[in-house]
Amino acid sequence: MDLQLQGQGAVVFGAAQGIGAAIARAFAAEQAKVALLDRDSLVHTTAQALPGAFGHVADVTDYAAMQASAEWCQERLGRVDHVVFAVGIGSGKYGYPFWNLEPSDWPRVFEVNVIGAVNVAQAFAPRLAAARAGTLLFLASVAGQIGSQTDPPYSASKAALINFMQCAARDLAAYGVRVNALCPGMVQTALNRSVYEAWAALQPEGHKQTYEQWAGAKVQRVVPLQRWQTPEDIAHMAVFLASDRAAHVTGQTINVDGGYVMH
Repeated sequence: MDLQLQGQGAVVFGAAQGIGAAIARAFAAEQAKVALLDRDSLVHTTAQALPGAFGHVADVTDYAAMQASAEWCQERLGRVDHVVFAVGIGSGKYGYPFWNLEPSDWPRVFEVNVIGAVNVAQAFAPRLAAARAGTLLFLASVAGQIGSQTDPPYSASKAALINFMQCAARDLAAYGVRVNALCPGMVQTALNRSVYEAWAALQPEGHKQTYEQWAGAKVQRVVPLQRWQTPEDIAHMAVFLASDRAAHVTGQTINVDGGYVMH
């Protein structure tokens, strides 16, 4: 599908691997100019596989680094039209019931998933507003809509991210800038596997399951379409939301989840 993104500048945070890398590839397939950013130096390898793409190492929790990254992206791409925040971490623990966690398990998750998003938005929003065009997309999660018992810090942080998206959408609408949240459902990522590993560590020997058994049973139980979503499924929606075909879509939480959450 030609979404007419040729020559436009797209910046993807969390682009070293997983969903973020898939989104960067999707923008590149639409012939956009792409900057891939991540705190993992693997981002350089991922960028090298894409024609004309640039890789840059930066930590979203460092606001000064985000300001410098905005300048770097502008210089490399010539223009910044679309910014995607595809960063997310969990607590690394199985959170049911929530009081099995410690209060100290929460701050780092919020620092990355919420404050990181705010830092990126603060750095790039003035440029988008000055251009009076463009999009800002936050990768949230269905967990932010259902109060997931699996990892309460992650779930609550993604709910906060959805609310911040709505605040940003209202503020930037007057400048012609659209802001949305995209919520993956069940995707086989390193984060999804880490949830399994935290669960498996608590199981008695006779109750242990492989990742494939555990995740497959969950997909069958909670996803009406009864199949995994892929990083590419999420990426297809991300580039659509960046295009003029979604010109009237802002302030929305879009699920790509096989029917996991229905409103």
